[in-house]
Amino acid sequence: MFRATGPDAGLFHDEAGGHRWQRVPPTEKRGRVHSSTITVAVLPEPAAAALELPAADLEWTACRATGAGGQHLQKTDSAVQVRHRPTGMIVKSQGQRSQHQNRAVALATLRARLAAAAAAAAARDRDDARRRQVGSGMRGDKRRTVRAQDGTVLDHLTGRSWRLRDYERGEW
Repeated sequence: MFRATGPDAGLFHDEAGGHRWQRVPPTEKRGRVHSSTITVAVLPEPAAAALELPAADLEWTACRATGAGGQHLQKTDSAVQVRHRPTGMIVKSQGQRSQHQNRAVALATLRARLAAAAAAAAARDRDDARRRQVGSGMRGDKRRTVRAQDGTVLDHLTGRSWRLRDYERGEW
């Protein structure tokens, strides 16, 4: 994994795809060309966003809790249920003695579940974007070929070529 930051980080946005390096190693007695391939995906770093829950998106319901606990449970509506209208996600809380405490617990649980769902969706989208950029890694997915024996670099998408020395210096 390589991370680029700063004003020049945008230079890498066109580097997604397969990169092939061809060379004749010094130990090769017969002069055969050896090829190595790597697939590259260029993805932006996700920004951490605060999860806001507008009151209009929440539907609260109070009810009596179930289970052992004596007359207090049977006479007060201390259990709460909150439904997030946009997603339909429901959270119930009845572990605390007061409705206010149960509301706080239910809201915290709902926030955690929504954040986990958002993180999973972002990870899924990121994985899909990476798969689209990387391709299969086969010969047809080439982005760039570096031929060390000729001292040339060829960009397959633009058709442009450079001298290997200039490419290694970053002058491309």
